[in-house]
Amino acid sequence: MPTAREIQRRINSVQNINQVTHALEAVSASAVRRAQNAAMSSRPYAQYAYEVLVNVAAQSRGTPLHPLLEVRPDVKRIAVVLITGDRGLAGAYNTNIVRRAMTFVEQYERPVHWVTVGRKGRDLVRRWIARQRANPDAPAYLKQQTIVAEFSNLPAGPDLEDVAPIAQTIFEEFLNHTVDEVFIAYTQFVNTMTQRPQVLHLLPLKPFEPSSRAILDLVQASPEVHNAHRVYTYEPSAEAILQEVLPRFTELQILQALRESLSSEHSARMVAMRNASSSAETLSEMLTLEYNKARQLAITSEILDIIGGVEALDQKG
Repeated sequence: MPTAREIQRRINSVQNINQVTHALEAVSASAVRRAQNAAMSSRPYAQYAYEVLVNVAAQSRGTPLHPLLEVRPDVKRIAVVLITGDRGLAGAYNTNIVRRAMTFVEQYERPVHWVTVGRKGRDLVRRWIARQRANPDAPAYLKQQTIVAEFSNLPAGPDLEDVAPIAQTIFEEFLNHTVDEVFIAYTQFVNTMTQRPQVLHLLPLKPFEPSSRAILDLVQASPEVHNAHRVYTYEPSAEAILQEVLPRFTELQILQALRESLSSEHSARMVAMRNASSSAETLSEMLTLEYNKARQLAITSEILDIIGGVEALDQKG
């Protein structure tokens, strides 16, 4: 059994950890409100913008009106924008979205160019790629993965200027025919207790039609196309309008995914720190009880020693 001094040391350590987790919970609680407001305020606009993009793409006939609308029947390589956090201590937030993205890549069976947003995702993907390349039984498409760009330390309240470098990277990859499709893997904010990992088809701007049910279950459903009911009129011309609108609307989808992920990260960290604080308090109470028992045992042993010494003196006398 550990001594009272050893138990006291453990109690002090647990209490120090409890102070840290309480502080992190308070920071996340204040950050999640701002992130939540930003994500919720722009979500309706982003959803309608995405619906407009898909419907415009569906109305194109023959030569596409914009390069971002170009559909390539033979998909040789894809890009995945993976959004995670820069820090841990957020429960399963980072591992859940990375696992979702990896499962999608394994099911889609195409070489991948990764664009990572957040250090945690970058590190996990880098290790996964290294394991695949070292595995002689891994499929060829998994060995051909690479990280082409990485972004970290983005502002707590991102805007379109902050996601412009990310958008520019995937635009170049797609327009140069380096990749034929682009996806975003992010975490959709549902509520404080629930965050849902999602994979969103971004480029080309068309309804995603997966080749299997397994892929369909992994990719977020595309908006419904309303060819018979919605006709878009362009002034001065479709080319002039789309040249400006399509890149901006695409950037908006990236921004919304980033805001959803930030809300999810802060919520997950707040809940994880709350659970850690509760566990630390419970452990501290258990250790305090054990410490009191150890002290009582030590006091009892000392009393018995004193009684034994007195009896020994009486016998000598």
